[in-house]
Amino acid sequence: MKKFTKILAAILAVCTMLPLIGCGVAPVQSGSRTITDHAGNEVRIPDEIDSVVCTDLLPLPSVLTVFFDSAEKIKGIAPNSMTAAKNGLLGEIYPEILEAETGFMSGSSVNVEELMKLEPDVVFYSASNPDLGTVLTAAGFNAVALSVNKWGYNTIETLNNWISLLSQIFPDNDKTEIVAKYSEETYNLVQERVAGLADEDRQRAFFLFKYDETMLQTSGSSFFGHWWAEAIGAVNVAAELTSDNAVAVNMEQVYDWNPSLIFITNFTSAMPEDLANNAIGSDNWGAVDAVINGNVHKMPLGMYRSYTPGVDTPITLLWLAKTAYPELFADIDITAKTIEYYNEVFGITLTEEQAASIFAPSASVGKGFGN
Repeated sequence: MKKFTKILAAILAVCTMLPLIGCGVAPVQSGSRTITDHAGNEVRIPDEIDSVVCTDLLPLPSVLTVFFDSAEKIKGIAPNSMTAAKNGLLGEIYPEILEAETGFMSGSSVNVEELMKLEPDVVFYSASNPDLGTVLTAAGFNAVALSVNKWGYNTIETLNNWISLLSQIFPDNDKTEIVAKYSEETYNLVQERVAGLADEDRQRAFFLFKYDETMLQTSGSSFFGHWWAEAIGAVNVAAELTSDNAVAVNMEQVYDWNPSLIFITNFTSAMPEDLANNAIGSDNWGAVDAVINGNVHKMPLGMYRSYTPGVDTPITLLWLAKTAYPELFADIDITAKTIEYYNEVFGITLTEEQAASIFAPSASVGKGFGN
């Protein structure tokens, strides 16, 4: 009840500020059409869209920039999206994204007055945050929801559905077919090569999602890490944990699972050497097989943090598989594949240095996530 009261108060505040727009009804523009977003909402959008804002769906600015091969339309993004842009390839290739506004957001909260100043034609938000959608719609914005978990945390399907919806909104940039084709071909290639692995040869993978002196989080069976593990023929050692999204664990559980392979996401500043040197808190990783054998890896940072769905998803899948089973993917030059992917699918030419940099992220990209 308290949560509903807060939402209602926010909506009434917006309505008070916007008497000319009206409460709960976005204005119908001439030259407009209706699309259905991932939350099932019918949203009226203008035919001509010159400015967009991305709120709490953090990978989306990078997806849109590559989709457009330009950041010109993107007027506002979340601070944590900006951190990734500054520390990854996105800001290097598209420096104009670094000019986007971030001050309209704090955490997952949006300052409606500041957002209004950006005059967006469309505002994107996460379908997992319907309260935000309610506030945005009440304020008169053309608010479009995209989902991260509608497809069971399957990053390939999620990316395909993002591109499909974006192609409906921006039909001149339609990339639905080519993205789906490349993604599915990559997925099938990996499945063919790992299909014959015996159970005893499958890597026991642990995804270190967030980690600092106060927290240790991983992926149970209902988060991206589980899908990634199964997609590369590995076993998610934390699959017994069924809570949605990230799950807090302790070192005793890690010892019991004793993973043979650890992937560290870019939602934490922790690096492989931090585990090898027991440099974070009082935790001792020295008894964990993955650490003993030097099989700890930082996940790629391309256009965004690769643990989530994003334009780097097919390449991330291939990198994870090659990292887990180098002998099965010995013929795969991951840098060359990255250059090929960006050129064939998005018409973007990466240098060898740019492609290689995706697989050598810095610790600083994890800042802003509680560590």
